[in-house]
Amino acid sequence: MDYQQEEKSGYKILKCQGRLDSSSAPTFESDLTGFIESGHHQLILDFSSLDYIASAGLRVVLATAKRLKAKEGGKFGLCGLNENVTEVFEVSGFTSILKIFKDQKAAIESL
Repeated sequence: MDYQQEEKSGYKILKCQGRLDSSSAPTFESDLTGFIESGHHQLILDFSSLDYIASAGLRVVLATAKRLKAKEGGKFGLCGLNENVTEVFEVSGFTSILKIFKDQKAAIESL
């Protein structure tokens, strides 16, 4: 999995592409932890180009959400999930515990 990062309205936005699975999850989690530890407490993951997410990827997303929830001013959201990725989040029950938006604009406005 690859990602591009940008800053918008005070949010660190990571636009992810490819597959978030057991081979890419450890590196991605390490990167996310680094962003949080360096003071980025407002994070949006844009999954509009993410083709697939496995349980290892779900764990990284949930762990990141928990880390940011514990930070003062911490905000976390997901956006742009395609049909397959949305189904994985629904089946896992994550749609009820995470903030998921249509696109970056909606995420920024609502978080």
